[in-house]
Amino acid sequence: MARVPYLRREDADEAQKPLYDRLEAERKVPTANIFLALAHAPTQLDAFLTYANSLRSADLSPRLRELAILTVGHATRSGYEVAHHQSHGLKAGLTGEQLAAVADFESSGLFDEMERAVMRLAKESTLQVDVSEETWRAAAAHLTDRQLVELSLSIAWYNSGVRIMGLLDIDLEDNYPNPFPSSQ
Repeated sequence: MARVPYLRREDADEAQKPLYDRLEAERKVPTANIFLALAHAPTQLDAFLTYANSLRSADLSPRLRELAILTVGHATRSGYEVAHHQSHGLKAGLTGEQLAAVADFESSGLFDEMERAVMRLAKESTLQVDVSEETWRAAAAHLTDRQLVELSLSIAWYNSGVRIMGLLDIDLEDNYPNPFPSSQ
């Protein structure tokens, strides 16, 4: 159970209604639990949405971004992150087989050299913070400097997201299957 109550539109004061309008216009309805929890800090939630949206409009391909996000989710065993981003991965062109293979991407033949390099960078950064020069160069061989910075920002951003979800103990909504049934 979440450590703060989910603040729904009907429970928020009138000044926050535009934030709920924004959530409903930009995100899935019903509003995800992460946003309902963050609604207790409306200024930060508004900035959170703006930053997340900027990552989605980056030069980095949505496919690579989603592979990095899903890798962060698997590396941290964040069922919430993985569950929410599987649909984004499908929209970005990943197959169901690939989604199922993200956790074992190193030994899977379903990803090309560039995809594995991006996923390796996401995993290493998530688990160790600093990345080796070898890991960086493998990704840099396929991406522009701009794309590398956007990838780095995406990896760091979603690492912060999984930590927020863990700190606040955000519940996975009933309409999402938990990819890690023994955990949240």
